[in-house]
Amino acid sequence: MSKVLIIEDDLSIGEMMSIYLYEEGYQVKRAENGRQGEILFREFNPDVIVLDIMLPDVDGIQLCTSFRTSSNIPILMVSAKSEVSDRIRGLQTGADDYLCKPFSMRELAARVQALLRRSTAFAHVATAAADASTDQIVHLDLEKRCLYVQHKLIETTFSEFEIMKLLWQNQGRVFSREELLNRVRGFDSYVTDRAIDVHIANLRKKIETDPKEPKYIKTVWGVGYKFLLN
Repeated sequence: MSKVLIIEDDLSIGEMMSIYLYEEGYQVKRAENGRQGEILFREFNPDVIVLDIMLPDVDGIQLCTSFRTSSNIPILMVSAKSEVSDRIRGLQTGADDYLCKPFSMRELAARVQALLRRSTAFAHVATAAADASTDQIVHLDLEKRCLYVQHKLIETTFSEFEIMKLLWQNQGRVFSREELLNRVRGFDSYVTDRAIDVHIANLRKKIETDPKEPKYIKTVWGVGYKFLLN
């Protein structure tokens, strides 16, 4: 059950939002002012925050800024201020979405659901990326043009790196010798199909445990080569 923290000083609107989201299956806590919101933020550990801009003690913009210093939790700002400048200010402060009053409860629930869905998807991608960066045997730093094998820097020629870059960025795709040839043409003085095979052989010597039984750079007979990390 996802947890929603509502920070809204208007009693009727706050109760309406709380009841509706509760009936939609969320665990809901509501704060009537910014100070209570800060306390519940720490104690309740919500999955999303619905934050009113105009609060009696702490400005919602200020509160959003405070939350952003320690968390990337999705924040939906709600306000009677409908000017474009107000919406831009809220989003620039760190809010993920902005909903102008008056609004329907169905739209509120849809916005909350969208933020949670986006947050969950981002978390999965971030986790997968972290796992990949930790477990990857072969890794390229494209900005520094460096090839690493088990975190060890491997020296490559310009053409070897260009071929490796193309294969690495398109894992699983098969490239013909002609496509690889076009990649390095202009950097090698004498570029032939045979030269591509030599570059591939050299790369295998540098990244494979057993170049004769390659795990990463695979030959697709009659077509060309492809790169597989797993």
